[in-house]
Amino acid sequence: MDLGIQGKVALVAASSQGLGLAVAEELAAEGARLVMCARGEDALRTACESIAERSGVEVLGIAGDLSQHADIERIVYAGIDRFGQIDILVTNSGGPPTGVFEGLSREDWEAAVGGLLYSVIDLTRSVLPGMKERGWGRILNVTSIAAKQPVENLMLSNSIRAAVTGFAKTLANEVAAYGVTVNNILPGYTATDRVEELARTLGDREGVEAADVKARWESEIPMRRLGRPDEFAALAAFLVSERAGYITGSSITVDGGWVRSVI
Repeated sequence: MDLGIQGKVALVAASSQGLGLAVAEELAAEGARLVMCARGEDALRTACESIAERSGVEVLGIAGDLSQHADIERIVYAGIDRFGQIDILVTNSGGPPTGVFEGLSREDWEAAVGGLLYSVIDLTRSVLPGMKERGWGRILNVTSIAAKQPVENLMLSNSIRAAVTGFAKTLANEVAAYGVTVNNILPGYTATDRVEELARTLGDREGVEAADVKARWESEIPMRRLGRPDEFAALAAFLVSERAGYITGSSITVDGGWVRSVI
């Protein structure tokens, strides 16, 4: 299937590893030019060089912290300076600390809001005018199954991902007439470093091995396994494609059936 994004410019946030990297790889395979960003400069450089070598597309890597407005502006403007425009935005960020309500400080909440919500708002604000002017754009927010079904010990993620969902649904209706779609993609338990970290943290709290925690998660997933990053990235690539032009305001899970809600 030709997704119709060859030559488009995609900004993929937090893309030096994990789900962000998988999405960047998938978009490059479809011929999209990339702006990649992450906090770690060395890991980002390695990821950019690897994708450029394997796909042959032009890749620009800009190190920065997405919780900082100035860094977001620098990243977006560098991408526009190099390629002339940003057609596709994939927002993504590292997960906030685990914890229950009484163990989280106001500073924890402020940092999580900055990383999970304000980063989405600031990235969107930076690229949306150009998308509207050209009459075509794709905004896809990587959130979490926590936005649909709260996950134990993830108070911050459960709360703030829901705010991103409300923002995206409202924005989708505001910009639909301009040819811009806004969707959320919700990963479930996927084989990434983040999930490994969650398993270790929960295992330490319960006095069990991380492998036991992952086995419990797998038993709760109808497919009885963790997802693969490439499975997640395949849907992400479709949702930002020309083919998905009539899908907007949606929040779609990639979770092996873990979420129990009907819709």
